[in-house]
Amino acid sequence: MVEAVSTMSAPATVSSLVEAALLGALQGVTEFLPISSDGHLALAEMLFDVDQGGLTLNVMLHAGTLVATFIVLRRRVGVAILEGALALRRPARFSETPGGRDALTVIVATIPTAVIGLGLRDLVETWTRSPLVVGLGFVMTAILLASTRWVRPGDDETPGVLGAFLIGIAQGIAVLPGVSRSGSTITLALWLGVRPDRAFELSMLMSLPAVLGAVLLEVRHVTASGAGAAALGALVACGTGVAALLALRRVVVRGHFALFALWVLPVAVATLAMARAWPH
Repeated sequence: MVEAVSTMSAPATVSSLVEAALLGALQGVTEFLPISSDGHLALAEMLFDVDQGGLTLNVMLHAGTLVATFIVLRRRVGVAILEGALALRRPARFSETPGGRDALTVIVATIPTAVIGLGLRDLVETWTRSPLVVGLGFVMTAILLASTRWVRPGDDETPGVLGAFLIGIAQGIAVLPGVSRSGSTITLALWLGVRPDRAFELSMLMSLPAVLGAVLLEVRHVTASGAGAAALGALVACGTGVAALLALRRVVVRGHFALFALWVLPVAVATLAMARAWPH
């Protein structure tokens, strides 16, 4: 979620470039791996007094991960866009072609995601500063990830209209800090009987409208201030994002998705302990 924060100063200094690169790497890794990018960024802000680098950098980081998704899923994205556009003229294509079914799944899922995301936006800005809320979000993510240990591999290409709507609800709830978007959507898709490789692909395809919408919503506020650092951050976010996507696809396909809970659960416990010692 793109939030309006203070802008960076210009011209870019060595420290601002280093910070932009570090934030880009953090964004690229946590945006896709099921460990919650918002939760980890919130922890970085609370523990180290590090903000997200200003609106210009924040938008560029999301743009970098958006490009990474297009790079890794370029074939699926292209076919879904083409078949989805053709299906607007002949709706039967939504069910007749693989690209049409992908497009329909993304469209249906985006509706509840947008409604929930916009409805919770103001609350999320407050909850991001609460270690208790962030910790509970991590707990939810850990439970979801661990649950996939008992999923029987399915063979469906798509989850169906109702399934897509439910996954969209899960994606909307994932705006809460600590709740992983990819963790929620892939987990639910697996439980709905979707084939692991397709669960990964559909989760990433569903992220495109949400991330693109967030970027377009805030891009009008972007200024030239800190443009050099923002560009570096975007480049790093894109590169690390591609690597994270390739790694995540391999883990999901091999049936090891639940292993990410081994990272998230200790982080959840530590965050809740911090909430008790440092209540907000």
